[in-house]
Amino acid sequence: MGSIYDKADNEDIIARINSLTPDSKALWGKMTVDQMCKHCNAAIQVAFGTKEMKKYFLLRILGRLIKNKAFNNDFGKNSPTAKELKFEGSYDFESSRKEFAENFSQFTKGTQVIKLMDHPFWGKMTYEDWDKLMWRHTDHHLRQFGV
Repeated sequence: MGSIYDKADNEDIIARINSLTPDSKALWGKMTVDQMCKHCNAAIQVAFGTKEMKKYFLLRILGRLIKNKAFNNDFGKNSPTAKELKFEGSYDFESSRKEFAENFSQFTKGTQVIKLMDHPFWGKMTYEDWDKLMWRHTDHHLRQFGV
C-alpha cells in the first residue's frame, strides 16, 4: 500500500484518476464514473473538514468495532455508503474528475490539510488512519472502474 502523503505514490493515484474516461464502466456496484468521482471527492472533503456528516450512535459503535479490519484490508465490494457520500443523477465528468484529482493531490502538503480527527463513523482518527482510509478507499473505487 502506498501513502497519500508521499509525492510519488500520490502522483500514481492521480495518474489513475486521470486515466478515467466518461465511458469507464464499473466492474461492480451501481455508481457511474462521474458519481464515483463525486463520492471520492466528498470523502476527501470530510478529511479536510469542509463536508459534514451526521453522527449516528449505533453506526459509530459499528465503525469503531470494524475500523482496524477495514483499514488493514481491501474494502469489500458493494459496501454500504453514508447518505452524505451518495451521488445520484448525472454530473459533469471532466469537472468531477478534475476536482477529485486536485483535492487528492492536496495530501502531498502533509498532515496539516486534514482537519477532522474524530470521524462520524470511524471515531478517533490519527494521521496514519487517514492515510490508510484515503488510500484504500480511493484505490478501491479506481479498481472498481478498472484503473
